[in-house]
Amino acid sequence: MTDEPARSPEFERLLFEGDRFSDQFDRSRLSAAPLTGLAILTCMDARISLEEMFGLRAGDANVIRNAGAVASDDALRSLILSSWVLGSRTIVVLGHTGCGMHHLREEELRVHIAQSTGHPSATRFGTFADPALHVRQQVAHVKAHPWVRNLPVHGLLYEVETGRVREVT
Repeated sequence: MTDEPARSPEFERLLFEGDRFSDQFDRSRLSAAPLTGLAILTCMDARISLEEMFGLRAGDANVIRNAGAVASDDALRSLILSSWVLGSRTIVVLGHTGCGMHHLREEELRVHIAQSTGHPSATRFGTFADPALHVRQQVAHVKAHPWVRNLPVHGLLYEVETGRVREVT
């Protein structure tokens, strides 16, 4: 008898779709280098479809996702590798309205999770009060890193209510 939990229907669907995908697979010649020269840091929010939004296809851009589109050490690591190893020439930070990190309070969230689990943590979540300001701050943080080179770094804000994307300067 095994102690492993049963597979969820969501996981079973992934396996099924993975088999379907491999039956039609035709991308074996794509490189890890982004064809457009773009590296995009964006939120993990499921409503963000970069492919639909910007007409991107597999192989077009290196995409780094995390909660809130935060230029964390790990996101910076990926952006630096995208540039130095894979040849990205432009970096975009794409935030959005209606983000789950918007209006959360950092310390309250940390305390709530620590009390619920019984395990304190120094994890920073990157909560923020103003989405446009947050994008500007992340752009500045990326630009300030000495290993990012002298690449253009742009900020965009996706409005989930309208589908509009606007530049944040």
